[in-house]
Amino acid sequence: MRTGTMMTLMLLAGLTACSEDSPPAATQNTAPAPATAKPAVAETTIIATGADIAGANGLHFGPDGLLYAVSVIGSEMLALDPDSADIRKRWTDSDGVFGPDDVAFNASGDVYWTSILTGEVAGFTADGERVVAANLGPGVNPITFSDDGRLFVAQCFFDTGLYEVDPAGIDPPRSIRDDLGPGCGLNGMDWGPDGRLYGPRWFEGSVVSIDVDSGEMRDEVSGLDVPAAVKFDSQGRLHVLDTGAGKVQRVTDSGLETVALLPPGLDNFAFDSNDRLFVSSFTDGFVARIDDGQPVYLLPGGMAHPGGVAVHGDQVVVADFHSLRGYAPDTGTELFVQRNVLGVSELGSIVAVADDGEHLLLTSWMDNNVRVWDPETQQTLARYEDLPLPIQAIRFNGRIAVTLHGTGAVALIDDSSEVVELATGFTAPTGIAAAGDSLLVTDRAAGSVSRVTLQGEVEVLASGLNAPEGIATIGQRIFVQEGETGQIREVTDGGSVVIAELAFGGGPPASDTQPPSMIFNGLATDGNALFATDERQRALYRIDL
Repeated sequence: MRTGTMMTLMLLAGLTACSEDSPPAATQNTAPAPATAKPAVAETTIIATGADIAGANGLHFGPDGLLYAVSVIGSEMLALDPDSADIRKRWTDSDGVFGPDDVAFNASGDVYWTSILTGEVAGFTADGERVVAANLGPGVNPITFSDDGRLFVAQCFFDTGLYEVDPAGIDPPRSIRDDLGPGCGLNGMDWGPDGRLYGPRWFEGSVVSIDVDSGEMRDEVSGLDVPAAVKFDSQGRLHVLDTGAGKVQRVTDSGLETVALLPPGLDNFAFDSNDRLFVSSFTDGFVARIDDGQPVYLLPGGMAHPGGVAVHGDQVVVADFHSLRGYAPDTGTELFVQRNVLGVSELGSIVAVADDGEHLLLTSWMDNNVRVWDPETQQTLARYEDLPLPIQAIRFNGRIAVTLHGTGAVALIDDSSEVVELATGFTAPTGIAAAGDSLLVTDRAAGSVSRVTLQGEVEVLASGLNAPEGIATIGQRIFVQEGETGQIREVTDGGSVVIAELAFGGGPPASDTQPPSMIFNGLATDGNALFATDERQRALYRIDL
Protein backbone atom coordinates (compact mmCIF):
# COMPACT_ATOMS: atom_id res chain seq x y z
CA MET A 1 0.00 0.00 0.00
CA ARG A 2 1.41 3.42 -0.99
CA THR A 3 2.42 5.90 1.71
CA GLY A 4 0.04 8.44 0.20
CA THR A 5 -2.79 5.94 0.40
CA MET A 6 -2.11 5.26 4.06
CA MET A 7 -2.27 9.01 4.73
CA THR A 8 -5.52 9.09 2.83
CA LEU A 9 -7.01 6.45 5.09
CA MET A 10 -6.51 8.81 7.97
CA LEU A 11 -9.09 11.00 6.20
CA LEU A 12 -11.50 8.58 4.55
CA ALA A 13 -9.87 6.64 1.68
CA GLY A 14 -11.11 5.45 -1.71
CA LEU A 15 -9.44 3.48 -4.40
CA THR A 16 -10.78 1.37 -7.21
CA ALA A 17 -11.43 -1.77 -9.15
CA CYS A 18 -13.08 -1.73 -12.56
CA SER A 19 -16.01 -3.55 -14.07
CA GLU A 20 -18.14 -3.05 -17.13
CA ASP A 21 -21.14 -4.82 -15.59
CA SER A 22 -23.52 -2.26 -14.18
CA PRO A 23 -26.72 -2.76 -12.15
CA PRO A 24 -29.80 -1.26 -13.76
CA ALA A 25 -30.10 2.50 -13.36
CA ALA A 26 -33.20 4.36 -12.29
CA THR A 27 -35.63 5.61 -14.92
CA GLN A 28 -34.70 8.86 -16.60
CA ASN A 29 -37.07 11.79 -16.21
CA THR A 30 -37.39 15.51 -16.77
CA ALA A 31 -36.47 18.18 -14.25
CA PRO A 32 -39.30 19.88 -12.37
CA ALA A 33 -40.23 23.43 -13.30
CA PRO A 34 -38.02 25.92 -11.48
CA ALA A 35 -39.66 27.72 -8.58
CA THR A 36 -37.90 31.08 -8.55
CA ALA A 37 -38.92 34.71 -8.75
CA LYS A 38 -36.84 35.11 -11.90
CA PRO A 39 -37.93 32.51 -14.48
CA ALA A 40 -35.19 30.25 -15.78
CA VAL A 41 -34.17 31.11 -19.32
CA ALA A 42 -32.56 27.81 -20.24
CA GLU A 43 -34.01 24.43 -21.17
CA THR A 44 -33.13 22.11 -18.31
CA THR A 45 -33.32 18.33 -18.69
CA ILE A 46 -32.21 15.43 -16.52
CA ILE A 47 -30.41 13.11 -18.94
CA ALA A 48 -29.26 10.47 -16.44
CA THR A 49 -30.22 9.43 -12.94
CA GLY A 50 -28.68 7.00 -10.51
CA ALA A 51 -29.19 5.37 -7.15
CA ASP A 52 -31.99 5.95 -4.64
CA ILE A 53 -29.46 6.36 -1.83
CA ALA A 54 -26.08 8.12 -1.72
CA GLY A 55 -24.12 4.90 -1.41
CA ALA A 56 -25.54 1.97 0.55
CA ASN A 57 -23.36 0.89 3.47
CA GLY A 58 -24.40 -1.16 6.51
CA LEU A 59 -27.43 -3.46 6.46
CA HIS A 60 -29.38 -5.05 9.32
CA PHE A 61 -32.84 -6.52 9.73
CA GLY A 62 -34.95 -4.90 12.43
CA PRO A 63 -37.46 -6.63 14.72
CA ASP A 64 -40.19 -5.30 12.39
CA GLY A 65 -38.86 -7.47 9.55
CA LEU A 66 -37.71 -4.45 7.57
CA LEU A 67 -34.23 -4.14 6.14
CA TYR A 68 -32.39 -1.11 7.53
CA ALA A 69 -29.76 0.44 5.27
CA VAL A 70 -27.50 3.37 6.11
CA SER A 71 -25.52 5.83 3.99
CA VAL A 72 -22.35 7.62 5.11
CA ILE A 73 -22.36 10.35 2.49
CA GLY A 74 -26.15 10.71 2.45
CA SER A 75 -26.32 10.92 6.28
CA GLU A 76 -29.44 8.82 6.25
CA MET A 77 -30.95 5.56 7.43
CA LEU A 78 -33.91 3.98 5.71
CA ALA A 79 -36.25 1.10 6.47
CA LEU A 80 -36.86 -0.98 3.35
CA ASP A 81 -39.53 -3.63 2.71
CA PRO A 82 -37.46 -6.65 1.59
CA ASP A 83 -40.21 -7.90 -0.72
CA SER A 84 -41.87 -4.85 -2.26
CA ALA A 85 -38.79 -2.60 -2.05
CA ASP A 86 -40.97 0.17 -0.58
CA ILE A 87 -39.06 2.62 1.58
CA ARG A 88 -41.18 2.75 4.72
CA LYS A 89 -39.25 5.48 6.52
CA ARG A 90 -36.13 7.63 6.24
CA TRP A 91 -34.07 9.24 9.01
CA THR A 92 -31.64 12.00 8.00
CA ASP A 93 -29.25 14.49 9.58
CA SER A 94 -32.29 16.52 10.65
CA ASP A 95 -33.26 13.53 12.83
CA GLY A 96 -29.75 13.23 14.28
CA VAL A 97 -28.33 10.62 11.91
CA PHE A 98 -24.90 11.81 10.80
CA GLY A 99 -22.71 9.84 8.39
CA PRO A 100 -23.75 6.31 9.48
CA ASP A 101 -21.51 3.52 8.22
CA ASP A 102 -23.02 0.46 9.91
CA VAL A 103 -26.18 -0.33 11.84
CA ALA A 104 -27.30 -2.93 14.37
CA PHE A 105 -30.32 -3.79 16.54
CA ASN A 106 -30.38 -5.35 19.98
CA ALA A 107 -33.05 -7.68 21.36
CA SER A 108 -34.95 -4.72 22.86
CA GLY A 109 -35.47 -3.11 19.46
CA ASP A 110 -32.95 -0.32 19.98
CA VAL A 111 -31.04 0.62 16.84
CA TYR A 112 -27.45 1.93 16.86
CA TRP A 113 -25.08 3.13 14.17
CA THR A 114 -21.48 4.26 13.78
CA SER A 115 -20.65 7.69 12.33
CA ILE A 116 -17.30 7.02 10.67
CA LEU A 117 -16.43 10.65 9.96
CA THR A 118 -17.25 12.01 13.43
CA GLY A 119 -16.47 9.00 15.63
CA GLU A 120 -19.89 9.00 17.27
CA VAL A 121 -21.61 5.76 18.23
CA ALA A 122 -25.27 6.67 18.60
CA GLY A 123 -28.74 5.27 18.30
CA PHE A 124 -32.46 5.45 18.93
CA THR A 125 -34.07 3.47 21.72
CA ALA A 126 -37.22 1.53 20.88
CA ASP A 127 -39.13 4.55 22.28
CA GLY A 128 -37.42 6.89 19.80
CA GLU A 129 -35.02 8.59 22.22
CA ARG A 130 -31.64 9.46 20.71
CA VAL A 131 -28.69 8.27 22.78
CA VAL A 132 -24.93 8.65 22.36
CA ALA A 133 -23.02 5.59 23.52
CA ALA A 134 -19.49 6.87 22.85
CA ASN A 135 -17.25 8.94 20.64
CA LEU A 136 -14.17 6.94 19.72
CA GLY A 137 -12.84 9.36 17.12
CA PRO A 138 -13.15 9.14 13.32
CA GLY A 139 -13.04 5.63 11.95
CA VAL A 140 -15.78 3.85 13.92
CA ASN A 141 -17.11 1.42 11.38
CA PRO A 142 -18.60 -2.04 12.13
CA ILE A 143 -21.07 -2.44 14.99
CA THR A 144 -22.79 -5.47 16.47
CA PHE A 145 -24.68 -6.60 19.57
CA SER A 146 -24.10 -9.93 21.28
CA ASP A 147 -27.12 -12.04 22.17
CA ASP A 148 -26.95 -10.78 25.75
CA GLY A 149 -26.99 -7.11 24.66
CA ARG A 150 -23.31 -6.21 24.82
CA LEU A 151 -22.28 -3.66 22.17
CA PHE A 152 -19.05 -3.95 20.17
CA VAL A 153 -17.52 -1.49 17.72
CA ALA A 154 -14.34 -1.59 15.62
CA GLN A 155 -12.45 1.01 13.61
CA CYS A 156 -11.44 0.94 9.96
CA PHE A 157 -9.63 3.41 7.65
CA PHE A 158 -8.94 5.98 10.40
CA ASP A 159 -7.79 3.69 13.19
CA THR A 160 -7.52 0.02 14.10
CA GLY A 161 -9.13 -0.56 17.52
CA LEU A 162 -11.81 -2.95 18.75
CA TYR A 163 -13.98 -1.84 21.70
CA GLU A 164 -16.84 -2.85 23.92
CA VAL A 165 -19.15 0.15 24.38
CA ASP A 166 -21.81 0.80 27.00
CA PRO A 167 -25.05 1.33 25.02
CA ALA A 168 -26.22 3.84 27.64
CA GLY A 169 -23.00 5.84 27.35
CA ILE A 170 -22.35 5.74 31.11
CA ASP A 171 -19.32 3.48 31.40
CA PRO A 172 -16.24 4.35 29.34
CA PRO A 173 -15.44 2.18 26.29
CA ARG A 174 -13.26 -0.87 26.96
CA SER A 175 -10.39 -1.50 24.55
CA ILE A 176 -10.17 -5.14 23.49
CA ARG A 177 -7.38 -4.84 20.90
CA ASP A 178 -5.59 -1.93 19.26
CA ASP A 179 -3.20 -3.85 17.01
CA LEU A 180 -5.45 -5.05 14.19
CA GLY A 181 -3.99 -2.83 11.46
CA PRO A 182 -2.46 -1.59 9.34
CA GLY A 183 -5.07 0.73 7.89
CA CYS A 184 -8.10 -1.06 9.30
CA GLY A 185 -8.99 -3.04 12.37
CA LEU A 186 -12.09 -5.06 11.52
CA ASN A 187 -14.94 -4.32 9.13
CA GLY A 188 -18.48 -5.78 9.07
CA MET A 189 -18.60 -8.17 12.06
CA ASP A 190 -20.86 -11.00 13.28
CA TRP A 191 -21.09 -13.49 16.12
CA GLY A 192 -20.22 -17.12 15.47
CA PRO A 193 -22.06 -20.09 16.95
CA ASP A 194 -18.93 -20.62 19.09
CA GLY A 195 -19.55 -17.31 20.88
CA ARG A 196 -16.58 -15.59 19.25
CA LEU A 197 -16.68 -12.30 17.35
CA TYR A 198 -15.76 -12.73 13.66
CA GLY A 199 -14.53 -9.96 11.41
CA PRO A 200 -12.62 -9.37 8.17
CA ARG A 201 -9.24 -7.64 7.94
CA TRP A 202 -9.59 -5.44 4.85
CA PHE A 203 -5.92 -5.06 3.97
CA GLU A 204 -4.84 -8.49 5.16
CA GLY A 205 -7.23 -10.53 2.97
CA SER A 206 -8.32 -12.61 5.92
CA VAL A 207 -11.05 -13.27 8.48
CA VAL A 208 -10.28 -13.66 12.17
CA SER A 209 -12.28 -14.49 15.28
CA ILE A 210 -11.73 -12.90 18.66
CA ASP A 211 -12.58 -13.80 22.23
CA VAL A 212 -13.97 -10.44 23.33
CA ASP A 213 -13.17 -11.04 27.00
CA SER A 214 -9.55 -12.09 26.69
CA GLY A 215 -8.73 -10.48 23.32
CA GLU A 216 -7.29 -13.76 22.00
CA MET A 217 -7.41 -13.84 18.19
CA ARG A 218 -7.56 -16.81 15.81
CA ASP A 219 -7.19 -16.93 12.01
CA GLU A 220 -10.26 -18.37 10.27
CA VAL A 221 -10.02 -17.67 6.52
CA SER A 222 -7.13 -16.41 4.39
CA GLY A 223 -6.34 -15.75 0.72
CA LEU A 224 -9.22 -13.35 0.13
CA ASP A 225 -9.03 -10.29 -2.12
CA VAL A 226 -10.59 -7.48 -0.04
CA PRO A 227 -12.95 -8.91 2.59
CA ALA A 228 -15.43 -6.30 3.76
CA ALA A 229 -17.97 -8.13 5.93
CA VAL A 230 -18.84 -11.51 7.43
CA LYS A 231 -22.19 -12.98 8.44
CA PHE A 232 -23.51 -16.34 9.67
CA ASP A 233 -26.79 -17.74 8.37
CA SER A 234 -29.32 -19.58 10.54
CA GLN A 235 -27.44 -22.85 10.00
CA GLY A 236 -24.29 -21.38 11.49
CA ARG A 237 -22.44 -21.23 8.16
CA LEU A 238 -19.89 -18.44 7.78
CA HIS A 239 -20.19 -16.19 4.71
CA VAL A 240 -17.70 -13.56 3.55
CA LEU A 241 -18.34 -10.53 1.33
CA ASP A 242 -15.25 -9.86 -0.80
CA THR A 243 -15.63 -6.33 -2.15
CA GLY A 244 -12.56 -6.56 -4.40
CA ALA A 245 -13.87 -9.68 -6.12
CA GLY A 246 -17.54 -8.61 -6.00
CA LYS A 247 -18.51 -11.88 -4.37
CA VAL A 248 -20.38 -13.27 -1.40
CA GLN A 249 -18.80 -16.62 -0.56
CA ARG A 250 -19.75 -19.43 1.82
CA VAL A 251 -16.95 -21.00 3.83
CA THR A 252 -17.07 -24.78 3.55
CA ASP A 253 -14.78 -27.61 4.63
CA SER A 254 -13.47 -27.82 1.09
CA GLY A 255 -12.97 -24.10 0.55
CA LEU A 256 -14.99 -21.09 -0.60
CA GLU A 257 -18.26 -21.45 -2.51
CA THR A 258 -19.58 -18.40 -4.41
CA VAL A 259 -23.24 -17.72 -3.67
CA ALA A 260 -23.52 -14.27 -5.32
CA LEU A 261 -21.48 -12.42 -7.94
CA LEU A 262 -21.94 -8.65 -8.29
CA PRO A 263 -19.91 -5.61 -9.40
CA PRO A 264 -16.95 -4.73 -7.14
CA GLY A 265 -17.44 -2.05 -4.52
CA LEU A 266 -19.82 -4.01 -2.29
CA ASP A 267 -20.17 -2.87 1.32
CA ASN A 268 -22.17 -5.22 3.51
CA PHE A 269 -24.81 -7.94 3.55
CA ALA A 270 -27.51 -9.48 5.73
CA PHE A 271 -29.66 -12.59 5.98
CA ASP A 272 -33.35 -12.43 6.80
CA SER A 273 -35.16 -15.00 8.97
CA ASN A 274 -35.51 -17.29 5.94
CA ASP A 275 -31.81 -17.00 5.04
CA ARG A 276 -32.48 -14.83 2.03
CA LEU A 277 -29.36 -12.84 1.20
CA PHE A 278 -29.31 -9.03 0.78
CA VAL A 279 -26.25 -7.07 -0.38
CA SER A 280 -25.36 -3.35 -0.45
CA SER A 281 -22.92 -1.38 -2.62
CA PHE A 282 -21.03 1.76 -1.58
CA THR A 283 -19.97 2.46 -5.18
CA ASP A 284 -23.29 2.05 -6.98
CA GLY A 285 -25.67 2.66 -4.09
CA PHE A 286 -27.79 -0.40 -4.76
CA VAL A 287 -29.40 -2.82 -2.34
CA ALA A 288 -30.05 -6.21 -3.92
CA ARG A 289 -31.83 -9.37 -2.83
CA ILE A 290 -30.21 -12.53 -4.16
CA ASP A 291 -32.84 -14.90 -5.60
CA ASP A 292 -31.47 -18.21 -6.89
CA GLY A 293 -28.03 -16.68 -7.19
CA GLN A 294 -29.25 -13.67 -9.19
CA PRO A 295 -29.56 -10.09 -7.91
CA VAL A 296 -32.98 -8.46 -7.70
CA TYR A 297 -32.32 -4.75 -7.19
CA LEU A 298 -34.60 -3.40 -4.48
CA LEU A 299 -32.84 -0.06 -4.76
CA PRO A 300 -31.36 0.45 -8.25
CA GLY A 301 -27.74 1.44 -8.66
CA GLY A 302 -25.90 4.01 -10.72
CA MET A 303 -24.54 7.41 -9.80
CA ALA A 304 -24.40 7.41 -6.02
CA HIS A 305 -22.33 10.52 -5.23
CA PRO A 306 -22.17 12.60 -8.44
CA GLY A 307 -19.82 15.54 -8.04
CA GLY A 308 -17.44 17.11 -10.53
CA VAL A 309 -18.23 16.86 -14.24
CA ALA A 310 -16.20 17.33 -17.43
CA VAL A 311 -16.70 17.07 -21.18
CA HIS A 312 -14.05 14.71 -22.56
CA GLY A 313 -14.27 14.11 -26.29
CA ASP A 314 -17.78 12.88 -27.02
CA GLN A 315 -18.47 11.93 -23.40
CA VAL A 316 -19.63 13.68 -20.28
CA VAL A 317 -17.56 12.27 -17.42
CA VAL A 318 -18.82 12.39 -13.84
CA ALA A 319 -16.68 12.09 -10.72
CA ASP A 320 -18.88 9.81 -8.65
CA PHE A 321 -16.79 9.72 -5.45
CA HIS A 322 -16.16 5.95 -5.57
CA SER A 323 -16.36 5.61 -9.35
CA LEU A 324 -15.79 7.37 -12.65
CA ARG A 325 -18.70 7.31 -15.11
CA GLY A 326 -19.07 8.39 -18.73
CA TYR A 327 -22.34 9.41 -20.41
CA ALA A 328 -23.52 10.36 -23.89
CA PRO A 329 -24.10 14.15 -23.85
CA ASP A 330 -27.41 14.01 -25.73
CA THR A 331 -29.11 10.87 -24.40
CA GLY A 332 -27.42 10.32 -21.05
CA THR A 333 -26.67 6.70 -21.96
CA GLU A 334 -24.01 5.33 -19.63
CA LEU A 335 -20.91 4.58 -21.73
CA PHE A 336 -18.51 3.31 -19.08
CA VAL A 337 -18.01 2.91 -15.36
CA GLN A 338 -14.78 2.36 -13.45
CA ARG A 339 -15.36 1.48 -9.79
CA ASN A 340 -13.50 2.06 -6.57
CA VAL A 341 -12.52 -0.40 -3.88
CA LEU A 342 -11.41 1.61 -0.87
CA GLY A 343 -7.69 1.81 -0.24
CA VAL A 344 -6.72 -0.91 -2.68
CA SER A 345 -6.89 -0.18 -6.39
CA GLU A 346 -5.45 2.21 -8.94
CA LEU A 347 -8.09 4.86 -9.61
CA GLY A 348 -8.53 6.56 -6.22
CA SER A 349 -11.47 8.45 -4.82
CA ILE A 350 -12.73 11.25 -7.06
CA VAL A 351 -14.46 14.50 -6.16
CA ALA A 352 -13.69 16.53 -9.28
CA VAL A 353 -12.70 15.71 -12.87
CA ALA A 354 -11.35 17.87 -15.68
CA ASP A 355 -10.53 17.28 -19.34
CA ASP A 356 -6.78 17.00 -19.97
CA GLY A 357 -6.45 16.27 -23.69
CA GLU A 358 -6.31 12.49 -24.07
CA HIS A 359 -6.40 12.13 -20.30
CA LEU A 360 -8.36 13.33 -17.29
CA LEU A 361 -7.37 15.24 -14.18
CA LEU A 362 -8.87 13.69 -11.05
CA THR A 363 -8.97 15.54 -7.74
CA SER A 364 -9.67 14.12 -4.29
CA TRP A 365 -9.59 15.92 -0.97
CA MET A 366 -10.00 12.48 0.65
CA ASP A 367 -6.80 11.21 -0.93
CA ASN A 368 -5.16 14.66 -0.72
CA ASN A 369 -3.97 14.40 -4.30
CA VAL A 370 -4.45 15.25 -7.96
CA ARG A 371 -3.90 12.52 -10.56
CA VAL A 372 -3.48 12.39 -14.32
CA TRP A 373 -5.66 9.45 -15.37
CA ASP A 374 -5.70 7.54 -18.65
CA PRO A 375 -9.31 6.36 -19.02
CA GLU A 376 -8.38 3.96 -21.81
CA THR A 377 -5.64 2.03 -20.02
CA GLN A 378 -7.11 2.82 -16.59
CA GLN A 379 -3.71 3.83 -15.27
CA THR A 380 -2.44 6.76 -13.25
CA LEU A 381 0.18 8.59 -15.33
CA ALA A 382 1.15 11.17 -12.70
CA ARG A 383 0.26 11.74 -9.08
CA TYR A 384 0.66 14.95 -7.03
CA GLU A 385 0.30 14.00 -3.39
CA ASP A 386 0.12 15.45 0.11
CA LEU A 387 -1.96 18.44 -1.00
CA PRO A 388 -4.00 20.19 1.73
CA LEU A 389 -7.58 19.24 0.87
CA PRO A 390 -7.63 19.89 -2.90
CA ILE A 391 -11.12 20.45 -4.31
CA GLN A 392 -10.79 20.96 -8.09
CA ALA A 393 -7.85 21.00 -10.51
CA ILE A 394 -7.55 22.03 -14.16
CA ARG A 395 -4.73 22.30 -16.70
CA PHE A 396 -3.68 25.95 -16.99
CA ASN A 397 -0.79 27.43 -19.00
CA GLY A 398 1.11 24.13 -18.98
CA ARG A 399 0.71 23.63 -15.25
CA ILE A 400 -2.03 22.36 -12.97
CA ALA A 401 -4.10 24.94 -11.12
CA VAL A 402 -5.88 23.69 -8.02
CA THR A 403 -8.04 25.06 -5.21
CA LEU A 404 -6.74 24.07 -1.76
CA HIS A 405 -9.27 24.25 1.04
CA GLY A 406 -6.69 23.30 3.65
CA THR A 407 -4.70 26.52 3.15
CA GLY A 408 -7.35 28.76 1.57
CA ALA A 409 -5.22 29.10 -1.53
CA VAL A 410 -5.13 28.71 -5.29
CA ALA A 411 -1.91 26.96 -6.28
CA LEU A 412 0.01 25.95 -9.39
CA ILE A 413 1.78 22.58 -9.76
CA ASP A 414 4.49 21.98 -12.34
CA ASP A 415 5.83 18.70 -13.74
CA SER A 416 8.43 18.51 -10.97
CA SER A 417 5.55 18.43 -8.45
CA GLU A 418 6.53 21.80 -7.00
CA VAL A 419 3.47 23.49 -5.51
CA VAL A 420 3.46 27.29 -5.63
CA GLU A 421 0.66 29.29 -4.05
CA LEU A 422 -0.62 31.82 -6.58
CA ALA A 423 -3.17 33.54 -4.34
CA THR A 424 -4.20 33.12 -0.71
CA GLY A 425 -6.79 34.51 1.69
CA PHE A 426 -9.78 32.51 0.44
CA THR A 427 -12.13 31.08 3.06
CA ALA A 428 -13.22 28.01 1.10
CA PRO A 429 -11.78 28.03 -2.45
CA THR A 430 -13.81 25.47 -4.37
CA GLY A 431 -14.44 25.64 -8.13
CA ILE A 432 -11.89 26.78 -10.68
CA ALA A 433 -11.99 27.59 -14.41
CA ALA A 434 -9.64 29.20 -16.92
CA ALA A 435 -10.47 32.54 -18.53
CA GLY A 436 -7.66 33.49 -20.90
CA ASP A 437 -4.58 34.26 -18.83
CA SER A 438 -6.59 34.37 -15.61
CA LEU A 439 -8.36 31.92 -13.34
CA LEU A 440 -11.92 32.14 -12.05
CA VAL A 441 -12.41 30.83 -8.52
CA THR A 442 -15.50 30.33 -6.38
CA ASP A 443 -15.30 30.76 -2.61
CA ARG A 444 -18.10 28.68 -1.14
CA ALA A 445 -17.96 30.23 2.32
CA ALA A 446 -17.54 33.83 1.17
CA GLY A 447 -20.24 33.48 -1.50
CA SER A 448 -18.05 35.03 -4.16
CA VAL A 449 -16.52 34.57 -7.59
CA SER A 450 -13.05 36.05 -8.12
CA ARG A 451 -10.60 36.49 -10.96
CA VAL A 452 -6.99 35.55 -10.17
CA THR A 453 -4.24 36.82 -12.48
CA LEU A 454 -0.91 35.17 -13.17
CA GLN A 455 0.61 37.77 -10.86
CA GLY A 456 -1.63 36.57 -8.03
CA GLU A 457 -3.90 39.60 -8.02
CA VAL A 458 -7.46 38.86 -6.89
CA GLU A 459 -10.52 40.74 -8.14
CA VAL A 460 -14.00 39.91 -6.81
CA LEU A 461 -16.40 39.69 -9.75
CA ALA A 462 -19.56 38.74 -7.86
CA SER A 463 -20.60 38.38 -4.23
CA GLY A 464 -23.72 37.49 -2.29
CA LEU A 465 -23.97 34.04 -3.85
CA ASN A 466 -25.28 31.09 -1.84
CA ALA A 467 -22.40 28.59 -1.50
CA PRO A 468 -21.02 28.80 -5.07
CA GLU A 469 -19.17 25.65 -6.15
CA GLY A 470 -18.85 24.63 -9.80
CA ILE A 471 -17.86 27.29 -12.34
CA ALA A 472 -17.59 27.24 -16.15
CA THR A 473 -17.45 29.66 -19.08
CA ILE A 474 -18.95 29.93 -22.55
CA GLY A 475 -17.12 32.70 -24.40
CA GLN A 476 -17.16 35.69 -22.08
CA ARG A 477 -20.11 34.38 -20.07
CA ILE A 478 -19.49 32.96 -16.59
CA PHE A 479 -21.78 30.38 -14.99
CA VAL A 480 -21.82 29.17 -11.39
CA GLN A 481 -23.70 26.45 -9.53
CA GLU A 482 -24.82 27.24 -6.00
CA GLY A 483 -24.27 24.32 -3.67
CA GLU A 484 -27.00 25.25 -1.19
CA THR A 485 -29.82 26.00 -3.63
CA GLY A 486 -29.00 24.01 -6.76
CA GLN A 487 -29.43 27.18 -8.81
CA ILE A 488 -27.30 27.78 -11.89
CA ARG A 489 -26.47 31.48 -12.15
CA GLU A 490 -24.83 33.64 -14.78
CA VAL A 491 -22.44 36.16 -13.32
CA THR A 492 -23.25 39.68 -14.48
CA ASP A 493 -21.61 43.02 -13.76
CA GLY A 494 -21.46 43.04 -9.98
CA GLY A 495 -24.17 40.40 -9.54
CA SER A 496 -25.79 37.27 -10.96
CA VAL A 497 -29.03 36.04 -12.46
CA VAL A 498 -30.68 32.60 -12.27
CA ILE A 499 -30.70 30.81 -15.63
CA ALA A 500 -31.64 27.30 -14.41
CA GLU A 501 -32.51 25.50 -11.21
CA LEU A 502 -31.82 21.92 -10.24
CA ALA A 503 -34.21 19.99 -8.06
CA PHE A 504 -32.02 20.05 -4.95
CA GLY A 505 -28.92 21.64 -3.54
CA GLY A 506 -25.98 19.81 -2.05
CA GLY A 507 -25.67 18.10 1.29
CA PRO A 508 -23.67 19.39 4.28
CA PRO A 509 -20.32 17.91 5.33
CA ALA A 510 -20.45 15.29 8.04
CA SER A 511 -18.03 17.23 10.23
CA ASP A 512 -15.70 20.25 10.23
CA THR A 513 -12.80 18.10 9.03
CA GLN A 514 -14.33 17.86 5.55
CA PRO A 515 -14.53 20.80 3.11
CA PRO A 516 -17.95 22.50 3.19
CA SER A 517 -18.63 21.36 -0.38
CA MET A 518 -18.14 17.69 0.68
CA ILE A 519 -19.43 16.31 -2.64
CA PHE A 520 -18.41 19.00 -5.14
CA ASN A 521 -21.30 20.24 -7.30
CA GLY A 522 -19.56 20.50 -10.67
CA LEU A 523 -20.31 22.42 -13.86
CA ALA A 524 -18.97 21.91 -17.41
CA THR A 525 -19.72 23.26 -20.88
CA ASP A 526 -19.96 21.90 -24.42
CA GLY A 527 -20.89 24.43 -27.09
CA ASN A 528 -23.99 26.19 -25.77
CA ALA A 529 -24.80 23.43 -23.31
CA LEU A 530 -24.00 23.25 -19.62
CA PHE A 531 -23.75 20.00 -17.70
CA ALA A 532 -24.31 19.91 -13.95
CA THR A 533 -24.68 17.27 -11.26
CA ASP A 534 -27.26 17.10 -8.50
CA GLU A 535 -25.84 15.13 -5.59
CA ARG A 536 -29.09 14.77 -3.64
CA GLN A 537 -31.19 13.61 -6.59
CA ARG A 538 -28.15 11.75 -7.99
CA ALA A 539 -28.73 13.14 -11.45
CA LEU A 540 -26.88 14.60 -14.44
CA TYR A 541 -28.48 17.67 -16.03
CA ARG A 542 -28.10 19.11 -19.50
CA ILE A 543 -28.88 22.83 -19.68
CA ASP A 544 -29.29 24.23 -23.21
CA LEU A 545 -28.85 27.99 -23.39
